[in-house]
Parts: sequence; C-alpha cells; structure tokens
Amino acid sequence: MVYDKNVEVARHERLIAKSSCRLDLDHYLETLVRKPGAFPGATALEQARSAGKFTPVHDAWWTAAVRAHGDTEGTRALIEVLLLGRHIAHEHLVAGLATALRAGALTADAVALEARKAAQTEDEPTADIPLPRAAAGSGSATVTFLHEWKLHHLPPDTRPLPSVTPYDQLLRRRRISGGDHQEGEAQ
Repeated sequence: MVYDKNVEVARHERLIAKSSCRLDLDHYLETLVRKPGAFPGATALEQARSAGKFTPVHDAWWTAAVRAHGDTEGTRALIEVLLLGRHIAHEHLVAGLATALRAGALTADAVALEARKAAQTEDEPTADIPLPRAAAGSGSATVTFLHEWKLHHLPPDTRPLPSVTPYDQLLRRRRISGGDHQEGEAQ
C-alpha cells in the first residue's frame, strides 16, 4: 500500500519472487491513448491477459474495432473502453463489450451504455427502462447509443428559432454608408 499523509493512494499485489515486477495496465492508459501503436506489445497488456483482466471478449471487440476503424483508431477506441473500467465494474464492462460486439457497435460510448445497462439490470432485475433502440445486430443484441439516450432524456426545447434579421440590417447599413468609398482604398 502507498500512503499520502495517512490516506491510501494506491494498493498493489505483493510480489514474492525476487526482482519481479507487476505492471498495472490502467496506469499506462493515458500514455497509450496518445501512442496506440505501443499498445499491442505492451508488457502491461500481457500481464493483464495472464491475470484474466484482459479477456477474450476484449480481444474480439478490439479485433472488430481495428477492422472497422483501422489499427490506430480501433486501438484508441479499445483504450477508451479500458478507461471506462475506472468507473464501471469489470464484469459489467465485459458484458457491455460482449453486447456491443454482437450488435456491431464498436465505440466506447456504446460499450459504456451497454455496461451501465448490465449494471442496472443486475441492481434492478425487474425494472423496465424504456430506451430508444438505435441499432440491431445479429441475434437479440441491441445497442442504444449514448448520444441518443441523452437526447431522449432532455426536456423539449421551446426556444424560438434564431433569426439573422438584425445582422442583415447591419449589412444593409454598411452598404449604404460605404457607397462613397470602396474598402481597401487609401484616402
């Protein structure tokens, strides 16, 4: 354990073997999101795989994301998903990855929403939460995209549409007052 003025700031597994080291993938995500090319060969990734924290579902989603978005953006999307693990329980994140993968939704937003739905289903098994369905893939997997969910829960916008009439009047005044000289001429 690591403390800062009597407050625990980190906890690491105790290693028994002499000169051994354990890297936590989470500690490297901010750097890897900027340099996604370093992710596939990262020692921290291999250790996360061997510890069972990076599952075959993660690998399958990553493979599909790379196919859809290319190496750099697909890997970056996976790293964004891994960053969600700081706020979402691991089992819910894996469930969200699996649902998003089945539906072909290869964005971190889709995984986040599906993981939260999995967590909510676990907490409230009888609750029926109406959400708009945005995409349907093979089987029964459906995904609601985060931006559509947010829009669905916003109050209606009752403001009047904006008008550019005052700006048009300013342009007319400029043309009338500027008739004596042309712009850019030296006087």
